[in-house]
Amino acid sequence: MLLRLVLDHLRPYRGAVAALVLLQFCGTVAMLYLPSVNAEIIDQGVVVGDTDYILRRGGVMLAVSLLQVCAAIAAVWFSARTAMSVGRDLRAELFQRVGGFSTREVQHFGAPSLITRETNDVQQVQMIVLMGGSLMVTAPMMMVGAVIMAIREDVGLSWIVAAVIPVLAIAVSIIVSRMVPNFRLVQERIDEVNRLLREQITGLRVVRAFVRERHEVERFASANESLTDVSIRAGRWMAGMFPTVMLVSNVATVGVIWFGGHRVESGAMEVGALTAYIAYLMQVVMSVMMATFMMMMIPRAAVCAERIQEVLVTDSSVVPPTDPVHEIPTPAPSTSPASPSPIPVQRSRCCGPSTCRRAPARPSR
Repeated sequence: MLLRLVLDHLRPYRGAVAALVLLQFCGTVAMLYLPSVNAEIIDQGVVVGDTDYILRRGGVMLAVSLLQVCAAIAAVWFSARTAMSVGRDLRAELFQRVGGFSTREVQHFGAPSLITRETNDVQQVQMIVLMGGSLMVTAPMMMVGAVIMAIREDVGLSWIVAAVIPVLAIAVSIIVSRMVPNFRLVQERIDEVNRLLREQITGLRVVRAFVRERHEVERFASANESLTDVSIRAGRWMAGMFPTVMLVSNVATVGVIWFGGHRVESGAMEVGALTAYIAYLMQVVMSVMMATFMMMMIPRAAVCAERIQEVLVTDSSVVPPTDPVHEIPTPAPSTSPASPSPIPVQRSRCCGPSTCRRAPARPSR
């Protein structure tokens, strides 16, 4: 549901999306090239003591870094502009759809729920588009490129990367599967809080007139406590995601240093290659962390997309006529008009001076 909703509203901005993907690709290629240049500087410059080679390759690293920074800035600009445009279009479409609803549809969804869908739910989808343009596009390219470059540096340590990726994928999938129902409850609790707040603001005079302030405070406190509990439960799963990823990445780094050190000692691997391999492993972990951050946002955005789509696919029960009447036909004048009938005049009877209640006549001047 989320993917279909986002793709439908990204179609008018295909040019910006294409520029965004191209810029992210250029920035990722530049980022993947830097560890290789660093390995060459260590193996062919630092070890040998060639200062000129270090300066030349260092200039190349500076140029590549500048290209990567410029591409990242431009990509974020396109991503932010596209996301804000998608949010604007979604809010306008929801407002137009709700404006055509009858009382039956408004009562079915509820005014507080419609307000939440128009504001908070659209904001969550807008944020997923923004972060998707800056993280989701970069993460797959960086992961695939880092794996290829790591294998290119040394094939003997590739089993570490092959073991890290499935472990991270399984751990993240378990956490995300627990987060989805909690985020669905969060949105429902927000609807409940908005409903109670709207009722209390609308009926403030009635509440004060019947001295029901304490009762309304208790109702709102109960709804607020429910929202807090569900948010804390979802936040606990969210908070456990980054430590899990960092634990796996640190264990993988220790393995690379341990086994890579033995390979350097035996002469099967250069020091610069080991440094580059560690950098590529960190890039793999970084791409997984970016995907993890997106996974933290996707469950809530998916729930919001379902709620938005429910409103967009609901038709009003009051359907306008297919062939409405735009002009009222004027009746043709009759040839022989009939004479109007005289209006009967009802005369009042006076029952005598003692029972007459008519107002006395004014004296004439």
